Amino acid sequence: MINIGTKSKLQLPPLPTDREITLSIVIPVYNEASTIAELLRYVADAPAAGLRKEMIIVNDCSTDGTREALEEALPALEKEYPRIGFRAFHHPVNRGKGAALRTGFSHVAGDIVIIQDADHEYDPNEYDKLLQPILAGRADACFGSRFLGGDTHRVLYFYHYLGNRFLTLFSNVFTDLNLTDMETCYKMFRAEVLDNITLVEDRFGFEPEFTQKLARLNIRIYETGISYYGRSYDEGKKIGWKDGVRAIYCILKYGLTNKQGRPVRGKKRRRARISNDG
Repeated sequence: MINIGTKSKLQLPPLPTDREITLSIVIPVYNEASTIAELLRYVADAPAAGLRKEMIIVNDCSTDGTREALEEALPALEKEYPRIGFRAFHHPVNRGKGAALRTGFSHVAGDIVIIQDADHEYDPNEYDKLLQPILAGRADACFGSRFLGGDTHRVLYFYHYLGNRFLTLFSNVFTDLNLTDMETCYKMFRAEVLDNITLVEDRFGFEPEFTQKLARLNIRIYETGISYYGRSYDEGKKIGWKDGVRAIYCILKYGLTNKQGRPVRGKKRRRARISNDG
């Protein structure tokens, strides 16, 4: 382990017992017009331990009609699922996954947050797996690992697998965590985390940045195995080798500094605005 800076011990209050707990599902979207309505329905139908849900969809200036698909789908979904809050935001220019997540995080009103990609690679029916240690009071965050033996995995790119394992190992050197999948989309965490970190990466550098800064809070982090239905590039997969290079840079950048900066939401826990969020 490389011993860098100091870690704080963030003490989170217990989850509320006098009202329903809400799961905030933040969904960054880019050019998913043909599947976004189906994905939102999958998320709405997911059990999620019976929690109330809110969905925060951030369209990152899609060019394939995603905005129109959302505007068509949401009124029907709101009627069909009256207990779920649906909110959509639209970036006027394409800024990347990290920027879309910052916009979504700034509007979180729930108690627990999960990131859901819009590409059908991750199964919302597995929310229960990630919720279990958090609801039991054992964890403050839970990552869904594609390498811990979930139910089903599509066989795809060998070098992507090697890249993911290397980036996770490299990240662990700086965080002193024993994660198996730092790059996973499924990161679930208590909403108070957003009051204690700042996020600045606009694109796929979000994953190592968030992991480094989460580890520095020294909260209780768990992992659980999940399924993975990866897409090929012909099917619309967007991440490439340049994102891997950026991930290495981000691990070094955020692993070598303990600066947190301005929190994503602000200490009052509600809706710190992100500039240019549409």
